[in-house]
Amino acid sequence: MSSEELQNTDTEARFEFKKEENSAFEAEKGLDEETIRVISEDKDEPDWMLQRRLRALKHFEEMPMPDDWPGAPDLSEVEVDEIVPYIRPDIETRGGAENWEDLPEEIQDTFDKLGIPEAEKNALSGVGAQYESEIVYQNMKEQWEEKGVVFCDMDRAVREHEEIVREYFMTKAVPSSDNKFAALHGAIWSGGSFVYVPEDTTVNMPVQAYFRMNSDGMGQFEHTLIIAEENSEVHYIEGCSAPKYSEFNLHAGGVEVFVKEGAHVQYSTVQNWSKNTYNLNTKRAIAEKDATMEWVSGSMGSKATMLYPSTILKGPGATDNHITIAFAGEGQDIDTGAKVYHNAPNTKSTIESKSIAKDGGRTNYRGLVHMSDGADNASTAVECDALMFDNESTSDTMPYMEIEESNVDVAHEATVGKIGDEDVFYLQSRGLDDDDAKQMIVSGFIEPITEELPIEYAVELNRLIELEMEGSLG
Repeated sequence: MSSEELQNTDTEARFEFKKEENSAFEAEKGLDEETIRVISEDKDEPDWMLQRRLRALKHFEEMPMPDDWPGAPDLSEVEVDEIVPYIRPDIETRGGAENWEDLPEEIQDTFDKLGIPEAEKNALSGVGAQYESEIVYQNMKEQWEEKGVVFCDMDRAVREHEEIVREYFMTKAVPSSDNKFAALHGAIWSGGSFVYVPEDTTVNMPVQAYFRMNSDGMGQFEHTLIIAEENSEVHYIEGCSAPKYSEFNLHAGGVEVFVKEGAHVQYSTVQNWSKNTYNLNTKRAIAEKDATMEWVSGSMGSKATMLYPSTILKGPGATDNHITIAFAGEGQDIDTGAKVYHNAPNTKSTIESKSIAKDGGRTNYRGLVHMSDGADNASTAVECDALMFDNESTSDTMPYMEIEESNVDVAHEATVGKIGDEDVFYLQSRGLDDDDAKQMIVSGFIEPITEELPIEYAVELNRLIELEMEGSLG
């Protein structure tokens, strides 16, 4: 076996292994007021958080499923009453252990296989690891703590940074009334990350959180809240995975990012959910004057994904950049895109979307760019490129442009095509076999996203794509 084959086998093993369930507390299936109260009580939350959960539950019950969108993925299998909404793993320290060795052996082994400790040592300023519904480990290097940077789990943030969390949590960026799955998230959220970067502070190494679902038929609903004060900078990386089971799993996380004047935030996601997972996230940022928000997303796994990172360009001169890649194989429907709201003059945005479909899979770019009245001299450029391996696969592009201001610059282009036989033949003439030739074409196709990731994650993304092309995952 070649070294490359060994690397791919190792990567496959890292994501496909399963552990026996060992929880300290597990809620009953379904969703009602009693379930919400049980979760809140188990977390020992303040009353205001319980009231927000109950308000979100009411929104969830009143809202229809988003199944009337043109070309939307089929969500008929998503039965919330069949989901286990909350599982607290059996660890001694609530809010996560500070020492890796304090975790139970089976949890250590899970994240060792995923490479979390090694990544922390080599490439990260801080790392958090969530197992089922709770953060089990969280650590931040002292050099950043001394500068006032906060990186902790959301449950701890509710206790130790209550005033900040109460001000921002699902009040400004993603209210629970936003959509049905944001409401579901607001009702039963658990775990996730809180990042606070003080004014004039640059965190020059990424921080990462990794979310792992291990149990069959559960839902994971982590919440990420990032606040970057004026002229600060931070790069947050999110990784996700789950083994494949016969029952469906549901992931409905929530992300809120606040980029203050002159600040810069990059939010990168590399996800590899199993093919029985529905991934229905809501992510939104608010960018103030001269702020920069960047979204970098790689979506390889899940049975169905509906994910549209969104930025509200609130202040003059604010900038938003999106780079996304989606891969859909047999039985997958990956519906992704971006939303940008230009609400101030001299704002800029770019959206670069790449998608790959094979073996009958479907990808779709669904995006919205809104130019508000008064967004003078705003500009946007949207580029969507789709690559298909066969005649059974499909790729769609659904861009929406809402223009209320005349003095703006709007550009959109889209290309859809199959891998060209002449390109494969040319590479074969240089000594590559058919599979290697196609892999090289795909690697070049996704290069824009891999260039934006630390080298360790770029390598991992390429390996995941290789495994998806071979049909080895999930």
